[in-house]
Amino acid sequence: IHDQHGTTSGAVIVFHDVSVARAIEAEMSHLAQHDILTKLPNRTLLQDRLSQAITTAGRNGTRIAVLFVDLDGFKHINDSLGHAIGDRLLQSVAKRLLASVRTSDTVSRIGGDEFVVLLSEVAHAGDAGVKAGKVLAALNAPLEIDQHNLRVTASIGVTTYPEDGQETAMLIKNADLAMYQAKENGRNNYQFFE
Repeated sequence: IHDQHGTTSGAVIVFHDVSVARAIEAEMSHLAQHDILTKLPNRTLLQDRLSQAITTAGRNGTRIAVLFVDLDGFKHINDSLGHAIGDRLLQSVAKRLLASVRTSDTVSRIGGDEFVVLLSEVAHAGDAGVKAGKVLAALNAPLEIDQHNLRVTASIGVTTYPEDGQETAMLIKNADLAMYQAKENGRNNYQFFE
């Protein structure tokens, strides 16, 4: 840039692209709320969605349900076939869980081989049991991963709002307790919280 005396001076022009900053912020938010391996919502996002669902159900006088899904014998698969196979198995389980529920429901991975399914609206507590049965059937279908024929079973604990808890933590905790009851009853089954 030349001034009136013909001398050259430097100028720095900074372009700040707001759309790039927003995209990075959105990506960071997504990563903070989703499981890296399965791309499912994580515990943080599940709690947020469950809290919203409780508020909506309370206002509308409707029911929601929580299914706490724990894979049976997953540690054995990890130990005998390796973590790479275990990771692919978890990804396949995530896809099967998503395929067995409505788009309005939430499937989340909260750690290890534990998943939680939020059924955003159920007419009766028994409907949650029907859905749990469908989830078990979907998981039971044989899987082939790297020429290993695998069969997955799960134990599922079921809670409903408002009967089994009025808040997020209580519904998840009680579903977890019911899941342990399903394990004690021979695995590959679901149990309602009592």
